[in-house]
Amino acid sequence: MDDKHSTARITLMGEHFEILVNPDAALNFKLGKTKSISKVLIADSIFTDASKGLRPSEKNLKEAFGTIDSYKIAEIILRRGQLQLTTEQRRRLIEEKRKQIVAFISKQCVDPRTGFPHPPLRIEQAMKQISLVIDPFKRGEEQAKSVIEELRPILPMKIERIRIAVKIPPEYTPRVSGIVRDFGSVGREEWLSDGSWIVIVEMPAGLHVSFLERIRNVTRGNYQTKILK
Repeated sequence: MDDKHSTARITLMGEHFEILVNPDAALNFKLGKTKSISKVLIADSIFTDASKGLRPSEKNLKEAFGTIDSYKIAEIILRRGQLQLTTEQRRRLIEEKRKQIVAFISKQCVDPRTGFPHPPLRIEQAMKQISLVIDPFKRGEEQAKSVIEELRPILPMKIERIRIAVKIPPEYTPRVSGIVRDFGSVGREEWLSDGSWIVIVEMPAGLHVSFLERIRNVTRGNYQTKILK
């Protein structure tokens, strides 16, 4: 890979699919900054191995994606698959997420010995002492939860937590279930006769807004939540 082109890939139904993309345009598309797939693709072909020029059959494309339209398939690969980042893109994204994580911890956590927040510099120094793996695409606020647990032995902290009851219609539960578990600890859950899912999740209070935004995006606002005492 060079700075002029990159690869996005996905595996579906045991088959591997790739597309050649412009690195910056593809990243903007994946981050939701642009919706024009035509400006992303370097070649409007779908490959099983782009480096060798190998292409899948139309039958395999139809079975995996439900279409043979290259642009529609490319959108699926970019949205759901893995984008190979350039070194500079990865460095920049990880640094952005690192700053988000530090800001979240500084705002949401306090030192139980003093009752005051840890300053950002102290958090950054503590983070250098752990084996921290930052996902360049996952929101910093979401990743902060696991970072906090790793930092506790080094940097004593406590964080305000809330319990939220969530009701999700049946058509959205497969996707929402993963989001709920990413954000917090699942408590009591119940399936209603119509297939709706009611679950109580406990999470850091600072994740509440991001959590609702993710749920809203998936369900198009068709959900119910209530903060429990």
